[in-house]
Amino acid sequence: MKPHGRLGLAAVQGYNQPVSVAPSVPVDVRTTQSGAGKALAGFLLSGFLLALLGAILPAWGYDRDPSFVTVGNYFLCVALGLMASFKPARYLMARRGLPFLLVFACLLACASLVYLALVSPPASAWWRAAGLLALGAAAGMLNKGLFQAISCSYHADAAGAVTRGGIWYGVGCLAATLVALGAFNGYNVAVTLALMALAPVIFAAIYYRSSYATDTCAPAAAQPSLRQAFADFRSLGAVLFALLLFFQSGNEWSIAGWLPLFLIRRLGMSPEGALRILALYWIFLMGGRLGAIAVLPRVRHGRLLLGSVLSALFGCLILASTKTGFGAVSAVFFLGAGYASVYPLVSEAIGRRFPYYHPGFFNGIFSLALLGGLLAPATLGYAASQWGVGVVAALPLLGTCMVMILVLAIWLETKVTGR
Repeated sequence: MKPHGRLGLAAVQGYNQPVSVAPSVPVDVRTTQSGAGKALAGFLLSGFLLALLGAILPAWGYDRDPSFVTVGNYFLCVALGLMASFKPARYLMARRGLPFLLVFACLLACASLVYLALVSPPASAWWRAAGLLALGAAAGMLNKGLFQAISCSYHADAAGAVTRGGIWYGVGCLAATLVALGAFNGYNVAVTLALMALAPVIFAAIYYRSSYATDTCAPAAAQPSLRQAFADFRSLGAVLFALLLFFQSGNEWSIAGWLPLFLIRRLGMSPEGALRILALYWIFLMGGRLGAIAVLPRVRHGRLLLGSVLSALFGCLILASTKTGFGAVSAVFFLGAGYASVYPLVSEAIGRRFPYYHPGFFNGIFSLALLGGLLAPATLGYAASQWGVGVVAALPLLGTCMVMILVLAIWLETKVTGR
């Protein structure tokens, strides 16, 4: 696959090297850096929105309701909203600009949260499904805009940019979990969701006055066509990396979305205790990403990736077998530490092999893999309705084993091909 336009040129020059491309218009460096910093901070809101469902399910009463199919439908609606947002986001950004897209996404998220507050139980689950569809669309548009805004930072340091964004994302997930605890400490779930709606309003005000210089880094036209996307299926390396993204994204989403219900139904924990352990999971995940930033320049990335996968595998084994709160805390420690650096390192490796890759844009086979991974929490809901809540730990365990096999297969493929 040949590099596509300036995006390809930037990637083949090396991930640690700054890209030198003459801009068509003068660019204020301080404005660009400020915009990129605000965009990275915006991943806090992204994490806040996408972690909300897993944190709010106990407050909606699904710790007692055995209707796992309904929970699966909720996650499916979020995933469908994310998928449906790609074309509208690209249209809005092309016609109205990046700041407009970010503000629009924030306001849509605010409206979705207010709507969900109004249709909390005992209202029909289908009303909440519609609100989660809109919430997923808002998160998808927001992510599209944020990844566009950090394009320059991504090309200068792919793993570092994704890791820093991941830290902000983890802060947002932690914030959503802690706010959800308010539903068990004096607030009802409707008031809790209404308070959550203030967060996207704050970010909308921030992005309303922001400007970004991204046209010299990753123009939208530099993305591969659908034909080129399917052509990647003929590349063994592309298929292996796509499968790795598929299983890894599915593992992370499954644990984040189902951990509270699993701990409540399997270990008999209180909703408050389960949410506190979910909060610990996000803390360990952020701590792992901070540690990854420190060791990335000093440790071979292949070894770090293998060590991370082994840590996640150990955490899955503990979670699948534990019957105590201490075991659950130990499990989330190893899971958070293991998952912390996998996605940034995989993104960096894909960017080196396939220059058109960018985590926020359409990237052919890799986008198809990520979208498939988003369906994992929904699949868990349908599986749990048949085989019980224990499958919540079993499927990520199998998925992590697949990640381990794929890491070794990619290592072997690079030795054979010399890439």
